[in-house]
Amino acid sequence: MANGTYKNILEERNAQMIEQMRDKQEVGWSNPAYLPFDFVNGVCELVVSDADIEDAKKRLERFAPFIMKEFPETRETGGLIESPLVEIDKMQEGLKKEYTCEIPGRLFLKKDSHLAIAGSVKARGGIYEVLKHAEDLALKNGMLKEQDSYEVFADEKMKEFLSGYTVQVGSTGNLGMSIGIMSAALGFHVIVHMSADAKQWKKDLLRSKGVEVIEYEQDYSRAVEEGRKNSDADPKSYFVDDEKSVNLFLGYAVAAGRLKKQFEEQGVVVDEEHPLIVYIPAGVGGAPGGVSYGLKRLYGDLVHCFFVEPVECPSVMLGIATQKFEHANVRDYGMTGKTEADGLACASPSSFVTRIMTNLLSGGFTVNDSKLYDFLRLLYKTEEEQIEPSSCATFIGPVRLLEEEETKAYCKKHALTEKILKNATQIVWATGGRLVPDEIRKEYLEKYL
Repeated sequence: MANGTYKNILEERNAQMIEQMRDKQEVGWSNPAYLPFDFVNGVCELVVSDADIEDAKKRLERFAPFIMKEFPETRETGGLIESPLVEIDKMQEGLKKEYTCEIPGRLFLKKDSHLAIAGSVKARGGIYEVLKHAEDLALKNGMLKEQDSYEVFADEKMKEFLSGYTVQVGSTGNLGMSIGIMSAALGFHVIVHMSADAKQWKKDLLRSKGVEVIEYEQDYSRAVEEGRKNSDADPKSYFVDDEKSVNLFLGYAVAAGRLKKQFEEQGVVVDEEHPLIVYIPAGVGGAPGGVSYGLKRLYGDLVHCFFVEPVECPSVMLGIATQKFEHANVRDYGMTGKTEADGLACASPSSFVTRIMTNLLSGGFTVNDSKLYDFLRLLYKTEEEQIEPSSCATFIGPVRLLEEEETKAYCKKHALTEKILKNATQIVWATGGRLVPDEIRKEYLEKYL
């Protein structure tokens, strides 16, 4: 098929969805550019290979002694930063009753909301990139030999060495938390450029760790722009680029192999008779992109990944649907980019993620801010779990999968019949929440009532 014809088909298929987004409607979207994994595997392997993901996994294992010493809460997991996978059947029943919908199979919560150290999914990619940078510097400057125990990173001599270097990042909140906390623990001078959407308690927590926080009245894109410019002016500064970083992506991708191990421990089967459906909140796209990519490399067409975004800020879906990638900006389509889901308030998406996920993403959903709090309260009532509002966006996925025409058609096209879906494993990926102060938790439970 000629490229022009293919592009026309994509534009026609997505036009209605984009108009609904303009009208601030909740939408369910099936990605018309989605292809069977065998069609795209070769190209993807050239960009991020299984060997790259394995290398990232081993690096995290090497750092485990340091992490365990510096952060005692990780001793239970031997210094690995991992989260529980829990079945939430009471929440599943609550959603079915509240929204008069069918949610087939088993529903699980992946609690990256409770990851050690940073309390969010960003603990995967953000911490990984900082550790890799520290390793690179230490090896290059003769402070570390390959055979050394990485517990050496807890020594004062190493911290004094790393204090001569700066790490910077632009963030709406959770990425800044993971970068800030780990960089400070290693001894780096760290600067987090925070957008107007960032919650005050996150800024306060970072400052309590000795992190320099620079605040902006503008949005995430401006914080990243200024952070990058500030870092470029300092030859000893390293910028963690959420919009383009492959290292961040690799840190997130490691999650797939660990989830597979949890499946094995809990007797969860993934095969043609037992499909896997995953819903992940998307901001700029790095975390959901990395996690989804790792899952596709492990499970191929057996896993179906959907991103979830606020109605005012669906930048990743727009970037892929329009094929404008990072040049898509929600404001160009009549949306404000403002949302209660601070971690998802990114007006333009990642250039890297929108390209690599174009043919791998099954689709997506948008959700109204008020529903974030409805889901939050229902989760607390049924399971006594409390996560951040942005994490709660994912619950719109299982609620609307078989209700929206687009996603219902996707299920039919990919042989996700009623019989097959009864055996499905559906996962809502909780991306943040453990570090939320108690007084803020109470406010969340009462918001939009």
